[in-house]
Amino acid sequence: MLEEKKSITAYVMINCDLGADESIIEELKHFENVKEIHGVFGAYDIIARVESENQDALKETRTWKIRKLDKVRSTLTLCCIEGQWFRQS
Repeated sequence: MLEEKKSITAYVMINCDLGADESIIEELKHFENVKEIHGVFGAYDIIARVESENQDALKETRTWKIRKLDKVRSTLTLCCIEGQWFRQS
């Protein structure tokens, strides 16, 4: 029997410079751990779903990749609680 590999899922909300959202989304597409990206209206400009095998990998993606992108002003990361989710088909 194959053992299911667990991962950590987090949503990273990103604030960026005015008009920089499309170029940042293009750059985020190249990060392996970034699985989904949405431009949004409201307090943040972009939401990215990040999946990592552990907290260190998540921290590296958030701190050393996403936050280092030119024109990213700030981020807020929400880590998902294992077992507390629902997806409707």
